[in-house]
Amino acid sequence: MSQLNISLPPALKNWIDTKVAEGRYSSASDYVRDLLRRDQDAATNEIEWLRGLIAESRAATLIDREPEEVMDDIMKQYPAPRD
Repeated sequence: MSQLNISLPPALKNWIDTKVAEGRYSSASDYVRDLLRRDQDAATNEIEWLRGLIAESRAATLIDREPEEVMDDIMKQYPAPRD
């Protein structure tokens, strides 16, 4: 397995230590790996969502609206997830 060293401010290090102490993770590395996997999953889901919108738009008929209006509607229908 590859190794990566990172520097963290004390507050983030304490956060990680707390998560490990809670028992859900066996180590700081385990916690960081889980965060990275979840970030990968979220990015994959976002890409698939965008691909779906593109496919939907390609299949749709032309509309008589400004692109900004269409984007506003999309953003209202699919708000960004909050962490």
